[in-house]
Amino acid sequence: MTKVKYLKSFRKMYNSLKKTLKKLLPKRFIFNNEPFFRSLHGILYLGNKHQCGVCKKKLRRFIELPNKDLLCPFCGSLARNRRLWNILTTENYLKGRILHFSPSRNIYRKLKKRSDITYVTSDYEDEFIADHQFDITHIDQEKATFDTIICFHVLEHIPDDRKAIKELYRVAKPNANVLIQTPFKDGEIYENDQIITPEDRLKHFGQEDHVRVYSPEGLKTRLKQAGFTVKSLYFTPKSDDAYFGYASPEIVLIATK
Repeated sequence: MTKVKYLKSFRKMYNSLKKTLKKLLPKRFIFNNEPFFRSLHGILYLGNKHQCGVCKKKLRRFIELPNKDLLCPFCGSLARNRRLWNILTTENYLKGRILHFSPSRNIYRKLKKRSDITYVTSDYEDEFIADHQFDITHIDQEKATFDTIICFHVLEHIPDDRKAIKELYRVAKPNANVLIQTPFKDGEIYENDQIITPEDRLKHFGQEDHVRVYSPEGLKTRLKQAGFTVKSLYFTPKSDDAYFGYASPEIVLIATK
């Protein structure tokens, strides 16, 4: 058997085993043991051509997903997770009380281990591992509670996004920062509350559970209307993007109270 055929056969067996385990084992058990399961598969990808910025593993290559995103075989980070982790660790955002909506498991594990911050997580639909199930349009927390809020790929799912943005402003401390990213398009925000079926939402908004597509300027306007000042972080293609598995060009908004 050639090396390529062996790798394909192993990946097929691994994916089949993963589906079986998800059906048989509790979610918490899988979460607690996921690094071990991933390490068995990740051995096939060890090398020196790439490095994951979250788990620091050096790789022969990332796993390319059908949508062309790049998955780390060891920690499961996607390109946007690696970008977020780089922002969090190179800027002064990891301090005080942090609220993270729908956290990726790779970042969740890293921040839960830190004793210098209070890391609070929420996932309303219980699809992620999180501490709470806050409704982002009615966050069950006192006003001016958090120093940093992470809201990556959330607002495009929320029908009443203006109410959600007001809630983010309410629970943010003075001078707190909210890190926001969504899929973006040029021009104006595209939304239509008459588009409600998963099939139509996929066609119009790019995903079955999305309710709009923002433009950077359109989202900035809504954030400013709630009282935030907003700056844009623009990430243009760089020579080390391939090495770290980044997606460029990319935009992240920083909304400051």
